[in-house]
Amino acid sequence: MLDADPIASFAAALRGQLIQRSDPDYDDARALYNGMIDKRPRLIARCAGTADVIAAVDFGRDQGLRLAVRGGGHNGAGFGGCDDGLVIDLSRLRGIRVDPRQRTIRVEAGCTLGDLDHAAHAFGLALPSGIMSTTGIAGLTLGGGHGYLSRAHGLTIDNLLEADVVLADGTFVTASASDNAELFWALRGGGGNFGVVTSFLFRAHAVTQVYGGPIFWRIEDAEQVMRFYRDFMRSRPPRELSPFLGLQKVPASAPFPEELWGVPTCSLVTCYAGAAEEGERAMRPIREGLPPPLLDWMSEMPYPTLQTLFDGLMPKGLQWYWRGDFVHDLPDAAIDIHIDYAKRVPGELSTMHLYPIDGAVHDLPADATAWRCRDATWSMVIAGIDRDPGNAKALKDWSRSYWAAVHPFNRSGAYVNFMMDDEGPGRVEATYGANHARLARAKHRYDPANLFNCNVNIPPAAPTRSAD
Repeated sequence: MLDADPIASFAAALRGQLIQRSDPDYDDARALYNGMIDKRPRLIARCAGTADVIAAVDFGRDQGLRLAVRGGGHNGAGFGGCDDGLVIDLSRLRGIRVDPRQRTIRVEAGCTLGDLDHAAHAFGLALPSGIMSTTGIAGLTLGGGHGYLSRAHGLTIDNLLEADVVLADGTFVTASASDNAELFWALRGGGGNFGVVTSFLFRAHAVTQVYGGPIFWRIEDAEQVMRFYRDFMRSRPPRELSPFLGLQKVPASAPFPEELWGVPTCSLVTCYAGAAEEGERAMRPIREGLPPPLLDWMSEMPYPTLQTLFDGLMPKGLQWYWRGDFVHDLPDAAIDIHIDYAKRVPGELSTMHLYPIDGAVHDLPADATAWRCRDATWSMVIAGIDRDPGNAKALKDWSRSYWAAVHPFNRSGAYVNFMMDDEGPGRVEATYGANHARLARAKHRYDPANLFNCNVNIPPAAPTRSAD
């Protein structure tokens, strides 16, 4: 129970807004991207700047409240909310500054990829990030960040130059390769375990027009497509070319032809970071080596347009349940399992994706950042998605069963942004491998009481004498 006086004092100290359960906008403010998760925080602090974040961390810590930090609010596991605690909502922190001469972008933690893409594109620049413009830059970055440009330019964290952070004791620091270097190492893939990042400074790349979009084949062609895709990626195609593979039904909505609605398919969604003529050349082996597709919607477009292609299909409030893995190889036996589950997919939007994380991602050693699995070939996600809350159990059952069947062919860990909160500490340790012990020591240094625990959590561990 909280007394009214401390709450009133906290509200008065904020330049932003403090939302309580009795407020008319409470339900809208607490709503999460994943409609399957319903959390009721005691307070929601919509911060207007770093000073508000400091005040919120101090208040939550001193009052013994559980803290959840929400950036863009896109997290599938619902880590942007908590029951009976305090949500530190960064959605008003939307400032962006592009330096075209230095090719850097300063981005505040409430920005989405769409915000970033819009600002950067005006200067002919882009940042390797995700595949949907509604994704928040903060959570994506802290988990690693892979997407269309990763084969060419690495993970999002590989392009992070510095971060401004509010620590558990309320102090404000900047972390970079030269200042607070151990914190900087841990932030790059260690999730939200170490503090509240209020802004990021990124290195950007010259990307304007891309040749991209989806190609769909019938599920009957999936075995041939998946085997070809596996062998094609082994051949090390140009790094500018990044195709991810999907298994899904054709959505029952425009712009898909009505006669194809609900048809199970295998797809390649591809981005070539360059001119259409070069992209067509890079795609020629795929087009010549595979059967005629149901749809081929690849075309030249601005990079921000590619980032928005799936936004309309995935609005806030859908039912989500997912499981991830890192994948090194794709043997025929694993392909058979994938296709079997794709033929009995629940819900209209459920899917499996294999995102390539080779190319530039492999240029750094495994201990260069907290994000460790740099010798994998793909990052896999199995996502049960539907509009109907009544389908929640079927989504969970399908995702869990599918993952259990294919996991023996995969690595032991997963991309933390594709992990739910019911997977257990063993999965977290497997994800970070040899980096986990170092992360636990960093957690002890920067958050010894584990104040920031609403995440893929890394419990603090005191250094041993040998570590000292």
